Amino acid sequence: MTEVLLTGLKIGESARWHDGRLWLSNWGAQEILAVDLDGNAEVMATVPTTMPFSIDWLPDGRLVVVAGPEGRLLRQEPDGSLVDHADLRGLDANLNEIVVDGRGRIYVNGGTDFHPGQGEAPGFIALITPDGVVRRVAEGIAFPNGMAVTPDNSTLIVSESFAGTLTAFDIGPDGSLSNRRVWAALPGGRQDGSRTARPACGSPRAERCWPRCRWTGPGSRARSAARMDERCSCSRRTGECRTASRTTSSA
Repeated sequence: MTEVLLTGLKIGESARWHDGRLWLSNWGAQEILAVDLDGNAEVMATVPTTMPFSIDWLPDGRLVVVAGPEGRLLRQEPDGSLVDHADLRGLDANLNEIVVDGRGRIYVNGGTDFHPGQGEAPGFIALITPDGVVRRVAEGIAFPNGMAVTPDNSTLIVSESFAGTLTAFDIGPDGSLSNRRVWAALPGGRQDGSRTARPACGSPRAERCWPRCRWTGPGSRARSAARMDERCSCSRRTGECRTASRTTSSA
């Protein structure tokens, strides 16, 4: 049995279960929402960037938000204001997903090129330590997407969308990643996340068009936007998809 919890989203992403509510990014509205099981939604943050790609929480409970196209990592203070958490300009790339481990170390990924060269995988994972040091800790990721850290803080798992796999790394004492391996091979080709599934775009060819549709909407840096609209029902003007699946998991 399924039921519609919330409608009117302008591309809902990065679903997380936190403090008894479902939290998500409402990309086209530049909002972070929290929704209870009765469908009551509350705007928890309005993010003054192109779109808030992904969210997680520091051990002290403060929200952190990836502002992807700008390559910024924002932190919400107790008064609700958003400030830059760390200087990520050295990564020199759009950012995508985030996960925070139990020690307060933050991992973000990026390099999400929809049209890489033959055999290329420009994706990466970067570490931001609690004292603000930023460094890349994994390379060669085939379109990095959703990430998760195991409860014992020993393993990071990342979805490689263009490889159709969940890839695991051992987490070292200093936060470095090693022992890369396939955690799970996923049937059906491209996958969107290790904690959330992709919305359907209402097209018979949604599996092919979804990675492109997700980039439509206000301020998007999408390529060939006119072609995207031909392939699915995501609106280039509003960023809305006609249908979306409600899929959640623990964060």
